[in-house]
Amino acid sequence: MGRTFFFFLFIFLAATVPGYSQWKTYIIGPKGDTLNCVDKLDRKQGRWVNHFDEIRGEPGYEEEGVYQNSRKEGTWRLYSLQGDLIGVEYFKWGFKDGVCQYFGINGTLLREESWRALNPDKLYDTLQIEDIDHLDHYKTVVVKNEGAALKDGVWKFYDPSTGEIARTEKYTLGKLEKNAAAQTAAAPPKTGTKPKEVLDFEKKTGKKKVKVQDGSVY
Repeated sequence: MGRTFFFFLFIFLAATVPGYSQWKTYIIGPKGDTLNCVDKLDRKQGRWVNHFDEIRGEPGYEEEGVYQNSRKEGTWRLYSLQGDLIGVEYFKWGFKDGVCQYFGINGTLLREESWRALNPDKLYDTLQIEDIDHLDHYKTVVVKNEGAALKDGVWKFYDPSTGEIARTEKYTLGKLEKNAAAQTAAAPPKTGTKPKEVLDFEKKTGKKKVKVQDGSVY
């Protein structure tokens, strides 16, 4: 009986330990999930939570999302240290890509930024942009990769007291179109309404607060 017990114990450990042994460091989240993994090549992988303390008058915050080989990928959410959702960002190849939204403490939409990520693995990137001389037509342009995302599209700034758009800016591959009339893709939110991301977040019980255990193997 004793040998049988230790045999199955060995099999159990052999099946479970490799899942953690592939990581150089990690932490265990409040739900028992594995977070903030660093692999043997010192690359960030999987779900991460980053914490930033208040500094020089700027409020602290936390952000959570996914890394792939130390590059942010997909949806990242930003929270105040009190647990309020204050931003939703989208990433590709480690750079912002698409429309990112930022909210006030009371859930009002403050700003929408539009970004275009460039592939950092290429010296030059090929992009499709709208032809301003022919609406609904697109042309191909080649852009030298400077290692960062480009402002691209309409940026919207909202009046926090009314929820209406206060001003807009339109960019094409990082350049501000000063004389271009920025078009809005959707009507501004009604006064007092909150964006869907904020309403979905507020349906959850309690505030967002991450408590983790250090799972470093060193």
